[in-house]
Amino acid sequence: MKILVTGATGYIGKRLVPFLIQDKHEVVCVVRDTLRADKSYADDPSIHVVEADFLKPETLNNIPKDIDLAYYLMHSMSNASKDFESLEQQCAINFKTYLESTRAHHVIYLSGITNDHVLSKHLHSRKQVESLLSSNHYDLTVFKAGIIVGSGSSSFEIIRDLVEKLPFMIAPKWLNTKTQPIAVRDVLSFLTKAAGNTTIFNKTYDIFGPEILTYKQMLLQFAEVRQLKRYIVTVPVMTPKLSSYWLYFVTSTSYKLATSLVASMGVEIIGRPSQINDILDVNPLTYREAVSLAFEKIEQNSIISSWKDSVVSSGHLKNNLHKYVNVPKYGCLADYKERPIKNIDKTMDKIWRIGGKTGWYYGNYLWRIRGYIDKCFGGIGLRRGRTNPDQLDAGDALDFWRVIYASKSQKKLLLYAEMRLPGEAWLEFKIEDNILKQTATFRPRGLAGRLYWFSVLPFHGFIFNGMINKLAE
Repeated sequence: MKILVTGATGYIGKRLVPFLIQDKHEVVCVVRDTLRADKSYADDPSIHVVEADFLKPETLNNIPKDIDLAYYLMHSMSNASKDFESLEQQCAINFKTYLESTRAHHVIYLSGITNDHVLSKHLHSRKQVESLLSSNHYDLTVFKAGIIVGSGSSSFEIIRDLVEKLPFMIAPKWLNTKTQPIAVRDVLSFLTKAAGNTTIFNKTYDIFGPEILTYKQMLLQFAEVRQLKRYIVTVPVMTPKLSSYWLYFVTSTSYKLATSLVASMGVEIIGRPSQINDILDVNPLTYREAVSLAFEKIEQNSIISSWKDSVVSSGHLKNNLHKYVNVPKYGCLADYKERPIKNIDKTMDKIWRIGGKTGWYYGNYLWRIRGYIDKCFGGIGLRRGRTNPDQLDAGDALDFWRVIYASKSQKKLLLYAEMRLPGEAWLEFKIEDNILKQTATFRPRGLAGRLYWFSVLPFHGFIFNGMINKLAE
């Protein structure tokens, strides 16, 4: 079949595509920004990448008409837009309208379990999207998943931060909320096995793991898998705002995402039993098994996708990466340095390992201080790290930077700053004629921006000189 995958650069979409290719399908990946598409797609004749934005109907003509099935995997956990519910609804309407003009006969929508009487606005929005996707022109299958557990998932990484950083936790009362987590590999099994299955046309199923656990039990079981002793005391006095700050300061999430998560974690996510496990022959893993398998992926450095690489992880980068590829010069301040290099391959390897656990090669304590300052002002700090220790792709999060362009063949890496700044900043590494060129560009916003640049200039001289010297060694 020819299958359309929306949200192809997202956490689930990026993992689903290889499964569909393995099952001999032809896949059309819809992305808002081709720079963020997986580079390996260009080498696979079974994968076609098209650029389209479902909030801009005029771009949808890029999508071919001869598709047989479509996956709807688009949703947002960000509060960046106060009107996100209407945006999600408009996205669904535009998707449905266009798909009805194609030959597609089946749509599969991945949503969240919405059985509680009181829903967070994000879960309520997903429920509304489900009704909007119903059509007389194609059959709809809806899977409503519990908390998804897997390497790189937001819930997994937040629990990991809490467990590994805090031996003793004084936690909000919502840690006693019950939920049914499901392993990401089981979600992918449901999605792939559902393709074209007429038995499940026009039906809705909750998909979940075999256990009902509280968030507190999830934390403690996670600690046991990691062989850590942890103690948790829940208190009733933490307001949602305090709870959001608690998550924000301890974990790698942004404050906006923490607010969304706290709202959702107050809602019980318990699935309704059905025959879907037998119909699709899926035997969901336990929570412990899901955590153990996630760490196998982490130890093998084979994390395919991570929530941190989504723009939601910062809420700062709202436009396509293309906008930031051409570094501006007019009205900008720059710090340019160059050094001759003897071994291009070694220098390239160093550049591609920068940040995360490797650090920034020089003055790492100053980078950490800058991260703490950013965090105190509501920024993301250095908490995101990087998904892979030695691979970089456009769109990846890299500490408090975003990868805008990464090409080893062109010997160029371009980063865009996502820390709190009175302006915009880029950091570029480029090798030409055995010369390493390092450029920090800052476009100030008003007088405050210029004052900021000149106040940190002495530190730039210290840090950037040391960094390029280490990279060129």
